[in-house]
Amino acid sequence: MNSPLWTLDEIVAATGARVGSGFAQATGASIDTRTLEPGDLYFAIKGDVHDGHDFVPTALEKGAAGAVVSEEKAPAFASDRLIVVPDVLEAMRQLGVAARKRTDARIVAITGSVGKTGTKEAMRLALSRQGATHASVASYNNHWGVPLTLSRMPRETEFGVFEIGMNHAHEILPLTAMVRPHVAVITTIEPVHIEFFPSLWGIADAKGEIFSGLEPGGTAVINRDSPYFERMKAHALASAAGRIISFGEHADADIRAERIIVKPDQSIVEARVFGELITYRIGTAGRHIALNSLSVLAACHALGADLALMALTFADLKPPVGRGERTMLSVGDDEALLIDESYNANPASMRAALANLGSVELNRQARRIAVLGDMKELGEKGPVLHEELIEAIEANKIDLVFAAGPLMQSLVGRLPKAKVVLHAQTSAELVDAVCAAIRPGDAVMVKGSLSMKMALIVKALKERYGASQAAHALKG
Repeated sequence: MNSPLWTLDEIVAATGARVGSGFAQATGASIDTRTLEPGDLYFAIKGDVHDGHDFVPTALEKGAAGAVVSEEKAPAFASDRLIVVPDVLEAMRQLGVAARKRTDARIVAITGSVGKTGTKEAMRLALSRQGATHASVASYNNHWGVPLTLSRMPRETEFGVFEIGMNHAHEILPLTAMVRPHVAVITTIEPVHIEFFPSLWGIADAKGEIFSGLEPGGTAVINRDSPYFERMKAHALASAAGRIISFGEHADADIRAERIIVKPDQSIVEARVFGELITYRIGTAGRHIALNSLSVLAACHALGADLALMALTFADLKPPVGRGERTMLSVGDDEALLIDESYNANPASMRAALANLGSVELNRQARRIAVLGDMKELGEKGPVLHEELIEAIEANKIDLVFAAGPLMQSLVGRLPKAKVVLHAQTSAELVDAVCAAIRPGDAVMVKGSLSMKMALIVKALKERYGASQAAHALKG
């Protein structure tokens, strides 16, 4: 039987908390009463919209082992099962640091402009077949997501996989210092959050911060195909890293893709790992996914994992909801394919999503339909970066386009009028038109920045036409 996640003595030792009566031990950690499980330690952190202290009674009613509250707010509650601290977020950080200190797990940290979550999920899957693995949930990669993930890490963990994100310079520094990875990965550098940086060089420097937290002798994994490879390498050389492993299609990459075959519902990769040929199948489509799988090989190689066993696990990899999930819709007497890319968007991921849509084989009368929302945080380059999507739309033979948001006007203005079905300011205004447009055999892809709420369209399509996981793509 596994030991409790946290005992009273451990919490007090880590945070210096004042503890009320009734608390014994915690089996989990939570900041959200909607997903809280009995036995969880509830952290009443203050967010941008809600103050977690407002939900303390609910957490305790739902069976929380205890609630971590601030000294300032503590008098508003009965003392039963309260853990009182000066600052709740800081206490969660302290508990995360304690979790990292007590574990013997081998730790991987992942950042990059694109592909963090997908790479994290591939890493989690690969390592979970070789030992007890703990990983970030969803995209818990920021100032509260990283310490929460750390504080949830069981002491029996053998491998830990952490996603680390940023919007501004110097945000990764404290997070990687908490995680203290043995392996740190940068997937790629793209113009994501570019409005907060003077250039892509600035983004490369900000991502390079992840190497500062490496354990002495640790391994830095870097995309050799990136034009910013030398910049990232410099950050690795300035850290405690004892080794640098490069990946990509570049001739000098340590882990090099020799051949990538992208099919409608899978990808096949032939790669050389320090000269040794390995071939594997990935259970989801996408050239970018295939390239990021090389970074997983690199990290697992650095950890000493069994690469042959790990490669077999890629066949079981499925895209997360909102990041390429495929669903078959019942349309008339036939089916249509829905590709859900609604979680977020940037120029690189948008091009990759359009390429995936373009790879779907269709019947002669069927159409490829792209439903696109604005890509945010691109600054003054936003209009041009939207306009440039026309190249990917043409190259991937997209038949119809629905667009939402003011920035998409730059793209819509360049597209042939026959290709643009509707341009609206919000995703909600597209829902009825998109649902009405779908015909048997079509393939439709939905993508946009999170704030554009493109998931509304995905939900409407599933509700109107029914939904089942796509076991295959449409074939011509």
